[in-house]
Amino acid sequence: MSATRIMTTAMNDDPFALFDSWFAEARASEPNDANAMALATATPEGHPSLRMVLLKGHGPDGFVFYTNLDSRKGGELAANAHVALLFHWKSLRRQIRIEGAVTPVEDSVADAYFATRSRDSQLGAWASDQSRPLDSRETFEARFGEMQARFDGRDVPRPPRWSGWRVNPSAIEFWQDRAHRLHERTSFRRAGDRWTKGLLYP
Repeated sequence: MSATRIMTTAMNDDPFALFDSWFAEARASEPNDANAMALATATPEGHPSLRMVLLKGHGPDGFVFYTNLDSRKGGELAANAHVALLFHWKSLRRQIRIEGAVTPVEDSVADAYFATRSRDSQLGAWASDQSRPLDSRETFEARFGEMQARFDGRDVPRPPRWSGWRVNPSAIEFWQDRAHRLHERTSFRRAGDRWTKGLLYP
């Protein structure tokens, strides 16, 4: 077996290496936000909620995104750690589904990422009571202006209510479109520290 064949086989048996490969292709082909993913959460009673967020870190330790901890999703994540993610790349006709549980990222990790955001995004994190009722756009813009004045001439620190979550995957599925709906589905499931690989009917 050639070295290239061995490398490809090893990658296809490692869900994180396969994710890296597909994600790199998506960043080259998707017109906007290849890192956009749907995040599904649920209340303790099982009522679901779904929205798009942006992947901001990934690796064998999990998939990281950031949010206002007092938002609807923040409250649901704190009450029910089980979530699902979905990447859908139309340009590649591919999907990746991820299931797992979230844990908070370390403060140092959240601080480091927050420092990379644009200044207006940083100020917006302070101005927004995410998911809370808003009487008018003007109210939000006025609050944004207040934050501009408050932090004028100095760095914007991370708000205490803003941080990140890491999804620790227990299952990852790679879906590849094929003609006549004869799709390819490859499933990985975690068993302790090991992953088992299998195929699913389309």
